[in-house]
Amino acid sequence: MKLPVISGKEVVKILCNKFDFKVLDQTGSHVILFSERDGVKRKPVVPQHPELAKGTLLSILKQAGLTRDDLEQALK
Repeated sequence: MKLPVISGKEVVKILCNKFDFKVLDQTGSHVILFSERDGVKRKPVVPQHPELAKGTLLSILKQAGLTRDDLEQALK
């Protein structure tokens, strides 16, 4: 799957609505999310850029414990 061009705001919305993350804090333009699933605490940091770089998006997915396929399913 080719990664979509997506904004930080959209990523926060997807993680909160589809994967039960909660906004924990915001420092400047970076939103810190939190989720505890399967006994694992995760705190991905999402910059509020209009377009996230591919590497940044992959890093956010890794921090959140998600895959490209999870993102693809959430976007459908």
